[in-house]
Amino acid sequence: MAGAHHDGEAAVLSTLPDMVSTDKIRSTSDDRFLAAMARVIMRSGFSWKVVEAKWPGFEAAFLGFDPHAVAMFSDDDLARLVSDTSIIRNGQKIRAIQDNAIMATHIIGDHGSIGNFFADWPVDDFVGLWAYLKKNGNRLGGKSASYFLREVGWDSPIMSKDVVLALIRAGVVEKEPTSQKAMAQLQAAFNTWRAETGMPNAHLSRILAQSIG
Repeated sequence: MAGAHHDGEAAVLSTLPDMVSTDKIRSTSDDRFLAAMARVIMRSGFSWKVVEAKWPGFEAAFLGFDPHAVAMFSDDDLARLVSDTSIIRNGQKIRAIQDNAIMATHIIGDHGSIGNFFADWPVDDFVGLWAYLKKNGNRLGGKSASYFLREVGWDSPIMSKDVVLALIRAGVVEKEPTSQKAMAQLQAAFNTWRAETGMPNAHLSRILAQSIG
């Protein structure tokens, strides 16, 4: 059905996102994961163009997003950031970045690197990874978790409006999945489709979206 909406199967396949290897994720430096978390947090509710225009300022203000350095920011450091015109001066989001740096240092302590943590997490449990980020991070719940994961190349679907509509039409869920039961149904459906097609979650997600819009 996605092909019918988008000039055939070849046209649909040409729009599928490039995938990142597990080795690439594993070798990504810790600071790039924290930077990706920060970028997703700042994009939420703001113009993406504004965020990107100010991004060099963010890199400088957050010391290259070194998780250990950001985790150690004092209240005075945070107050300075709220007054820094080179970045978006949203106090709650700035605090969230530090909270996620603290989470990142715990991951590094337990797994050696953030890359190891994500590379070792099975793609047949993206729901579990979403839950981990929501519980242990700050402002990484809901769609933010999936946007962050895709930002760093991890194979997560994105629950866009069109994807949810396609899932409802397929009888997987009755509404946007939020309950434990609905999340289990969502995970089971993607695991089945991935096994049947050999496609990654990200491609299945895009095809579902294109079957609607």
